[in-house]
This record gives sequence, structure tokens and C-alpha cells, in this order.
Amino acid sequence: MKENRLKGLPVFLVCVFAAWLLAGLQAPKPSSPMDITGFAQLPTLSGGRIKPLNTVARTSLLLLRGKQTVRWHDHAISADEWLLDMVYKPELADAYPVFEIDNPDVLGLMGIQQTANRYYAFNDLRPHLPEIESQAKQAEPEQPSRYATAISNLQERVALYQKLQAMLQTAGKDNASAPPPVAAFAVLGNAWRASDAATFNITVIDYRNWLDMVIPDAVEHARWEFLLNTYESFYKSMVIYVVVILLVFFSLLGWSRTLVRSAFYLLVLAFSVHTLGLAARMVLQGRPPVTNLYSSAIFVGWATVLFGIALERFYKNGLGSMAASAIGFVTLIIAHHLSAQGDTMEMMQAVLDSNFWLATHVVCITIGYSSTFLAGFLAAVFLIRRAFDKGWSGPIASDLERMVYWIVCFSAFFSFLGTILGGIWADQSWGRFWGWDPKENGALLVVLWNVFILHACLPAGRRGEGIVNRTQLMIMAVFGNIVTAFSWFGVNMLGIGLHSYGFMEKAFVWLIIFAASQLALMALGFIPDDTTRHSTPK
Repeated sequence: MKENRLKGLPVFLVCVFAAWLLAGLQAPKPSSPMDITGFAQLPTLSGGRIKPLNTVARTSLLLLRGKQTVRWHDHAISADEWLLDMVYKPELADAYPVFEIDNPDVLGLMGIQQTANRYYAFNDLRPHLPEIESQAKQAEPEQPSRYATAISNLQERVALYQKLQAMLQTAGKDNASAPPPVAAFAVLGNAWRASDAATFNITVIDYRNWLDMVIPDAVEHARWEFLLNTYESFYKSMVIYVVVILLVFFSLLGWSRTLVRSAFYLLVLAFSVHTLGLAARMVLQGRPPVTNLYSSAIFVGWATVLFGIALERFYKNGLGSMAASAIGFVTLIIAHHLSAQGDTMEMMQAVLDSNFWLATHVVCITIGYSSTFLAGFLAAVFLIRRAFDKGWSGPIASDLERMVYWIVCFSAFFSFLGTILGGIWADQSWGRFWGWDPKENGALLVVLWNVFILHACLPAGRRGEGIVNRTQLMIMAVFGNIVTAFSWFGVNMLGIGLHSYGFMEKAFVWLIIFAASQLALMALGFIPDDTTRHSTPK
């Protein structure tokens, strides 16, 4: 009876969230008479590629502050407005608290006592710039301490800040004989300082029209990248993934079929938006989906959701939707924090500049990561349920066992294929197929662990049962999460090898926390259980 009353819930929820997604395509209401949006869409050459000024503002503020807005006197200043103040009103921008500093020794160097405040202005740093530079030069890159890393990072951010302030500097007056870009930015500067909205807006339009005639492709590229930045498709996907998780959770309390169906429809909707953002990045970069750590997190989540949709279509029990949404949400959170490292569509290093290998080796390896995480999450669901119901062995338990086993089979294939392709790429790039690089070892560990699980499930003895029972299979699948996380992130932070992207203190802490959480989940599997059936999934 309850199910009948709510049978229209799936359609209603999809309509509500679809309307929310479509509303995001509308241009935001201007917060200023100045055409800041038009300014933000202007293309510029930075970091070796064409990008809108909005991207420069966002990535720079993320590097400095870890956020895309500045709080000043209880007023939120957008990244675009901040960039304009940086260039044209430096005396005002220097008072904005944009430097995030939480290391007590660095603060002590400047005579600042550590408080709950973590953000400081350039004016706070100005008297101490020589000492900051001197201390950064003395830092040992081979064995950096927390203080050395913090002071070096601060020096890099100070250099970025000063570079930004000089980025669009002109003579400061309207010079009609100057080249169009120089003249345009000179007029824009004068208009911004004088709060002359009419002159500012018409100059933005005139300059964009001139660019349309000279470099139309760059203008179009900047316009689409600006739309991708402001639409925030990955953030919108995250919101819907959370709703899917909640729907599946509440399905345990009643109305299970309706809520599970609602969760599945919303999962497909979130996946569509996720796909839109991923495809937009591919078109803008002219590259396959994975080119750096940030894009790998986006793709791991995307592939996991795709697998989860396939599982849900087959089993229709909500587990596929819940697992896909949880991993999709977590990987997008990881991507969000990685975006604070700089431009997420940065130029490729010469040795990696190969769309063929990026589309084969990197994609296969990342699919292996995705599927291993999915198997591990489903196994964690089993262990948690088993901890509260020791004799649990119903249909859902059997479904979980089959899901985990076949996903591990899938992961073992793609991990192995990706590793072999990586060896061929290494041979072409560096002249050796295998060099025991930490990243290569990490990839091999994922392959070996998945193969180990499959070997443990092979029939043994006259009864044809697997070597391990169902619970032991799940414990091993959860440990696969630790192996994969180490291969994906851990080896990149060792500071050695051809694949090292540098140590990230915050990422290391979270990696340790994640590994500890997985060990805790594995410990649940050692609680005595009434079921001892050995694992031979069919």
C-alpha cells in the first residue's frame, strides 16, 4: 500500500533535480554594474595554454588560499573581482587575507602567534619577505621537514602573488597608439579604479569583438572553459550522489522498491552530468580523459558509477547504486582538493605527450583502480552487515559474493592489460620495459593482489569448494582498497622515481587514515561467524 502511494516518487525526484541542473545553465545575476563576467571570459596565454582569465583567477586563489572566494569585512569577493583588484587596486588587494598559513614555526618567523585564524594578507608578510626568501633557500629539498616544506610553499605563493599583480600592468593611461590589448587593459584599469561601469563594459565588448576577428578559436575556447568553471558539473554530481546514498539507506526502513528505483534514476542523472563535465574537459584539452592526478580522480569516479549502473540493472537491490554513489562522491571530493594544486588542465610533459598511450595504458590502469575500489566497497558493505547479523547468509549476501568475485575478475584483466601497455610505453619513452619504479611496482601489486584473490577462490579438493570462505573473500577484497590507494596516490608521494608528483602532507595523512579505516573493516571479518561456506561464486 505504501509502495503504491509513492510510485510517482522516482519521476518527481528526477524532475526536481533535472530542473535544478538546467537552472545552473542560466547566467548568474550580476553582483556589480561592472561586466565582471565578460572580463572573466577574456582569453589569455598562461602556463603554456589559452585559458579564460576566470581560470587564472580561480586556480591562483586556490593555490594561495585553498578557496575560490575571499572573505573581507563579511563580504564574499569572487575570484574574478579579486584578480581585478590585484592588478588595478593592489593597495586594496594587499589587505585581503589570501595567504593560508597554519605552520606555527612559519608564523613564529613573522612574530605572529598562532590562533584560530589561518589567513593572512600580503601586508602581514611584507616586512618579512627577505627572511622568508632566505629561509626558503636554506630548505633542503632532499629531506624536507614540515617547516622547510611550509616555508618553501609560502615563498612560492608569494612569488605567484607578485607575478599576478604584474600580469596585466600597463602604463596606466589610455594610450590610443598602443597595441589593442595594451590599450584595452589600460582603459579597463582606469575604469575599474574609477568605478566607471560604462567605460569598463564597453571596453570589454570592444576588446572581445577585436579578439573575435583576430583569434576566434581562442575566444570560443575561453568561453566554453568559463562555462565549465561556473557550471560546476562535478559539484552538482556530488550533491546527487549524496541523495542516492540516502535513498538507498532509507530503503532499508520501508518502501524499498520505490526508493531503490528512485536512487537508480537519480544515479543515472548524476552520471550524465558527471559525463558532461568529463567530456567537456576532454574536448577543451584535446586529450583522453586522464592526464594528471586530478583527472584520474574524476575518471575513477566516473568509471565506478558506470559499473554500478550495470550492477544495479542486473541485481536491482540498491547495492550497485549505493556503492557507485559513495565512490563517485569520495573521488570527486579528492578531485576538489587536488584542484588546489593548480591548473587542472595543465600542459603535458613531453614524455607523456601521447594521446594513444594516454587513451590505452592510462585508461586501462584507471579502470583497474575503479573496479578494485568497487569490489572493496561492496565487500565492506558485506562485512559491516555481517558484524550486526552473524548468521547472515540470505540472497543479498550471495549477490554481494558474486558481485565482488566478478568485479575482481574484471579488475585483474584491466590492471594486467594496463601494466603491460605501460611497459611498452616505457620502452618507447625511456628505452626499458621495466625498471622497478615505485609506480610500476604499485601497478604490479594491484595485478598480483587481484590474481591472488581469484586463485584463492579456485575450486580445491573433491567438494569443488574454494580455498577461502565468503568472509575471507570479502576481507581480501577490502585489503585491495589499500593496495590500490597506495598504487594510485602513495607511490606518487615517495619523492623518487619517474612517476613522483611530490609529497603532499595533507594527502599523506588522509592516505594513512583511509588505510586504517580499511584495516578496521577487515577486522570485522574476524568476528566468529556461523557461516563457513567456501567461496566458489557462479
